[in-house]
Amino acid sequence: MSRSRKPRGVKNSPLVETTIESLTLDGQGVAHIDGKTVFIEGALPGETVAFRYTSYKAKHDEGKVETVLTPSPERVEPRCEHFGVCGACSWQHISLEGQIRHKQQAMLNNLKYIGKVEPETVLEPLTAEGWAYRRKARLGVRWVRKKEKALVGFREKEGGFLAELNRCEILHPSIGEHLTDFQALVGGMEARETIPQIEVAVGDNATALVVRHMEPLSDTDTKKLIDFAREWDYQLYLQPKGPETVHCIYPENPTLYYEHPQFNTKVGFVPLDFFQVNQPLNRKMVARALELLAPEPTDTVLDLFCGLGNFTLPLARHAAQVIGVEGDMAMVERARAAAHANDIHNTDYYACNLMGEDLHREPWLKKHRYDKILLDPPRAGAKEIIEHIGKLKAGRIVYISCDPATLARDAGELVNTHGYRLVSAGVMDMFPHTSHVESIAVFEK
Repeated sequence: MSRSRKPRGVKNSPLVETTIESLTLDGQGVAHIDGKTVFIEGALPGETVAFRYTSYKAKHDEGKVETVLTPSPERVEPRCEHFGVCGACSWQHISLEGQIRHKQQAMLNNLKYIGKVEPETVLEPLTAEGWAYRRKARLGVRWVRKKEKALVGFREKEGGFLAELNRCEILHPSIGEHLTDFQALVGGMEARETIPQIEVAVGDNATALVVRHMEPLSDTDTKKLIDFAREWDYQLYLQPKGPETVHCIYPENPTLYYEHPQFNTKVGFVPLDFFQVNQPLNRKMVARALELLAPEPTDTVLDLFCGLGNFTLPLARHAAQVIGVEGDMAMVERARAAAHANDIHNTDYYACNLMGEDLHREPWLKKHRYDKILLDPPRAGAKEIIEHIGKLKAGRIVYISCDPATLARDAGELVNTHGYRLVSAGVMDMFPHTSHVESIAVFEK
């Protein structure tokens, strides 16, 4: 414990030395000074640092490192020149090996303290390339009159302004290496003050841009956009109002897809669809999920929150039948189309809101007996569906999670209420350099 006499005003804070005890999920070091918790930006566990307070609060204080006196072995030099300003990353100062260790511990702590469960086996972490992996993003756009410059990228870590970025090390190179080209494009348009965002989506075959514009575009601006798309080989979409207004203006017949070569499947999508942003890791994740679920040729498998069929189609190669359930009707239709395009005929799909509707009359719950279940819910988890999963009495469940707290809550319910064992659990580094924790857990009756 360090001791310090704090002045009344943050601006007058002196340098304070302390030793860091642990790390929060958003990458802040944790120390205790005079019996009070202090969250210190830029500090890692085990380090001795000199910091200044940035805020005093009732239950905790906050600070920021000025000097690292004794560095952690996990500390590395951030690759990105904008790290610390841009809010897209928070962990670039931690080695990739250190990041995954902290994420694994966060998952295990959540399971133990929230769910009151512990896995019988901890799976080896699943990792892929740590840079240039992100294939989907919503980039903010702003014309800054004083600078006579357009900004395109992510928001600053502190405050709501857009960061002034030259490149991004985590975005796919087809986007991350061209941020200055985007800025020049917007800066040269008549509509530069009425374009709030550009959404990007990268498939295995092409990169798509969705340009949101608040006012109709002139013919001159439309031509500039098409010329830009042609130059850099982008598919170009416009969005004048809501998501339903998105339409492609170049090329004439666009296609976007990603593949799972191991399972001989191809999944088509449109730019605003949800899909996993890290394709190399996604391929490994799907392979691990199938390995853990171990579908047999006679099994009927339920795939909840199935989306476009990321897991459904590979599962269908190994099971007798796969039933996919998804809340978005448009994605259900595209999932059906994907199965047809892959010559897969042992799947069926249902549109259903799994996050709150009364599910008792759902036909997919009544028609089938399920041998195994796979679910991949959003951050809110699967609280509403867990009761029904328990009643289905499937022999094995594989749960893909993007939030360790809701995984822990649902795991506790499956184990302590519905008689399952938590056989194994592990983390997957879907979002390197961020605090995002992707996990996979296996339950057996």
